[in-house]
Amino acid sequence: MKLRSMEEKISYRLFLMGFLGLLFTAALCIFVFHKAFTAQAWTSLEREADLVSAGYDLVQDPQQLSSFVTNDLRITLISQDGSVLFESATDQPMENHLSRPEIRQAMTEGVGRDIRDSQTMGYETYYYAVLLPNGEILRMAQDAETVWSIYDSTLPAIVLSCVALMLAAAVLAALLTRALVSPVLSMTEDLDHIQDNVPYKELVPFAESIHSDRILRENNEKMRQEFTANVSHELKTPLTSISGYAELIETGIAKPEDVPGFAQKIHVEASRMIQLVNDILQLSSLDNASEAGSEPEMETVDLLTVAKDCVERQKLNARRAYISLNCLGESALVHGNRALLDELCQNLCDNAIRYNRPGGKVQITTACSRDGHCTLTVADNGIGIPKEAQSSVFERFYRVDKSRSKATGGTGLGLAIVKHIARIHNARIKLESQVDVGTTITVTFPTAN
Repeated sequence: MKLRSMEEKISYRLFLMGFLGLLFTAALCIFVFHKAFTAQAWTSLEREADLVSAGYDLVQDPQQLSSFVTNDLRITLISQDGSVLFESATDQPMENHLSRPEIRQAMTEGVGRDIRDSQTMGYETYYYAVLLPNGEILRMAQDAETVWSIYDSTLPAIVLSCVALMLAAAVLAALLTRALVSPVLSMTEDLDHIQDNVPYKELVPFAESIHSDRILRENNEKMRQEFTANVSHELKTPLTSISGYAELIETGIAKPEDVPGFAQKIHVEASRMIQLVNDILQLSSLDNASEAGSEPEMETVDLLTVAKDCVERQKLNARRAYISLNCLGESALVHGNRALLDELCQNLCDNAIRYNRPGGKVQITTACSRDGHCTLTVADNGIGIPKEAQSSVFERFYRVDKSRSKATGGTGLGLAIVKHIARIHNARIKLESQVDVGTTITVTFPTAN
C-alpha cells in the first residue's frame, strides 16, 4: 500500500477549496451582474418612454418622434389596429405588430416587456411598450450587448485572472501546508521530550501515547535485562555447587563416607534449579498470554475445593516444617481457570509455610460477600514482612530475607506468579503484614456471572 503524504493531501484540499471558491464567486458575480444589467436596462427604457410619451402628448405628430431618436434608442409608434405609425429604424413599410408579445401585454396591462435575441449581431434587444391615453402604443427598443458577448470580449482577461489566482492559491496552499506540517515533523527530533514539543492541542493525545509507549518499552527492556541477570545468577549458584561436589567425587578427593552427603547436596541443588526453571517457564507463559491478549479456558471453580486440594498437597511439606495447616470457609464459586487458581493457592501456601517458624500456623479461608465477590485468604503467624518491603514483594526475584530464602529453597518468583494469575482473573490482592506477627494475603475475585 502506497503511503500518502499528509503535506500533499492538505495542499491538494486547500487548492481544491480555493478553486471551488473561485468558481462559486465567478458564478455568483455573473448572476448578480446579469440581474443588475437587466434591471438597469428596463429602468432606462422606462424613463425614456416617459420622456418621449410626454413630448408626443405636446406635438401629437408621429413624425416629430424622430427628434427623440438616439444612436442606441429605437422608437416605434403603433396604432390600435397594430399598424406602424412611426418606426425610427427604417423607412420601409412594416408588418402588423399586434402579434408582438410586448404589444399584446401593453394593450391588456398598460405596459409590456420582452427581450429578443439577435442571432447574427450577438445582441439582445429590450422592448418596452406603453399604452398612451389615445389608445396608441409607444414602444421603445434598445440594443445591448448580451452578457455572453461581454464575457467573450473580456474572456482573455478572465482566463488570465483565473490562472493567476490558481497559481497564487497553489503557492499559498503549499506554503501554508508546509507551515502546518513542519512543527509536526519537528516533534520527531526529540522523542524523549515529545510531549513538551506539541504544536497543536489535537496532537496532545498522540504525543502522550508515544511518550507512554516509549517509557513502557524502556521499562520492559529494563525488566528483561534485570530478569536475565537474575535468572543467570540464580541458575549459576546451584550449578556451581553441583559442579563443585561432582568434581570432588570425580577426582576422588571426596572420602567414601562423604559421597552420600555430597550426592544429597547435589540432589538438593538440582531440585532447587528444577523448581526455578519451572517457575521461570510458568511466569514466561503468563507473560506471553498477557501480551497476546489470549485468555485461558475459563469455567466455574469452587475456591473451597481449590483450598482443600492445596492443603492436601502441602500437608507433608507443612509437617516437615512443623507447621499446622488447615482450611475452613464456605463454597465460593468464581469464573476462572482451575489450573491457574491451584497454582495461585499453592504459591501463597508455600510462602506461608516457608517463611514461618516451627510450631506456626497457616490457615486458608474462602468466603463470599453479599455483593457476590469471593475471597481466598492465606494467613500465617510467621516472621512477617517489613512495611518498607511490602510494596516490592510481588516483584520478580525480590526477597525480604535472602539468606532465609536460600536456606528454604525459595526462588523469589512465587508472588510474581500470584500477581499475574490474579491479573488474568481481574482479581485484587490485599497484603497485611507485621514483623514477628504474621502475614495475611487476600485475593478478591469479581462476581461470577
